[in-house]
Amino acid sequence: MSDTEPAGVATRRAAMRLLDAVLRQGLPLEAALGSATAELERADDRAFAHAIAGEVLRRLPDLDALIDSATTKRLPGDAKARFALRVALAQALALGTAPHAAIATVLPLMDGGPRRLVHGVFGAVMRGETKLPDPPGLPKAISKRWRKAWGAGAADAARHAIAAPPPIDLSLRDPAATMEWVEKLGGMSLAPGHVRLARGGTVSELPGYAKGEWWVQDIAASLPARVLGKGEGRAALDLCAAPGGKTMQLAAAGWTVTATDLSETRLERLRENLARAHLSAEVRQADVMGETPEPIFDAVLLDAPCSATGIFRRHPDVLHRVTDRAIAALADQQAAMLRQAASWVKPGGTLVYAVCSLEPAEGEGVADGFAVEREFTRDPIQTEELPEGIIPGAAGRVRVLPGALGDVGGADGFFVARFRKSN
Repeated sequence: MSDTEPAGVATRRAAMRLLDAVLRQGLPLEAALGSATAELERADDRAFAHAIAGEVLRRLPDLDALIDSATTKRLPGDAKARFALRVALAQALALGTAPHAAIATVLPLMDGGPRRLVHGVFGAVMRGETKLPDPPGLPKAISKRWRKAWGAGAADAARHAIAAPPPIDLSLRDPAATMEWVEKLGGMSLAPGHVRLARGGTVSELPGYAKGEWWVQDIAASLPARVLGKGEGRAALDLCAAPGGKTMQLAAAGWTVTATDLSETRLERLRENLARAHLSAEVRQADVMGETPEPIFDAVLLDAPCSATGIFRRHPDVLHRVTDRAIAALADQQAAMLRQAASWVKPGGTLVYAVCSLEPAEGEGVADGFAVEREFTRDPIQTEELPEGIIPGAAGRVRVLPGALGDVGGADGFFVARFRKSN
């Protein structure tokens, strides 16, 4: 930032860098956050840049429609002027920034560019007393794909789900203390070991955080470990385990856990989470596809790397980064990982496969392909194993769609299948 640059411009520059990283480079928003906001010294400025970028991504189709309605010649999708207008309009129409501040802090970013065009388009939109649609629209490719896969109801529910960040779900170290923590935290519970809180406040300042009584984990993400039940000292392998929510669930449920992940950085976070929760597991860096199947375990959980389209409520950038080609490649990778994971299961043992994806190719497609394995049979998940309001499908698998738990704040999109190895 120069000495003559108006206050707030650097924050909007960082927001534009974040959007460029997601929309042009295909990077996850969180992965780009550090470098894009490096020039911002204050934490609140970094947070605001993140909020602006997130709101643009949450409402991108609607913002672009407004921009296009006010231009005689369509701006290219990667034009700097379009990025600047997205940032200004998202602030003025969704984040409560005064219109004059929203435009004044992006115009300096147009040095050498069409400042008059940006100012004129912004003014034309704002003079029309325009409001953004409620709920927001989905990207056309996403809407088409989800309507085909899940029907118009699920796609419309996804629009409502993306309208605002979701509530906060906590998994408890001691499920027997569920109602105690509901009362202490002022939340609600949908299952033993679960508390749901309204969004707001600082999580690390809540009662029980410092002592590791609970950890943040969307209720859908808790399902794969939940359907493994009590461990009673048996051995479980948690693959692709970081940052450790499922590892902690399994350890708290009495499993002797081995947790592996490819990323040593993410494993460091897993170790920190285990230490805070006063839980133990053997933690080691490993590539699922590079390991030899020894030793073998009573239970193996594979929450596989995926498109992550199921977590669009909290990470709207996934809707703008994932392509059909990427989904197909990920499904092939997941199928290979599931076959490898199966080699670690003892005779009579359990294998759970899960993805936080809303793409049937990554969930049902991979599970259906694996279901023909001779050594394994489907092990249907029962309603009583699941939180209130989530029920298994006809095949005994769990598919959490947009709209699930909608009356109490919703849930991430998820798929879970369970298999049993023959004796």
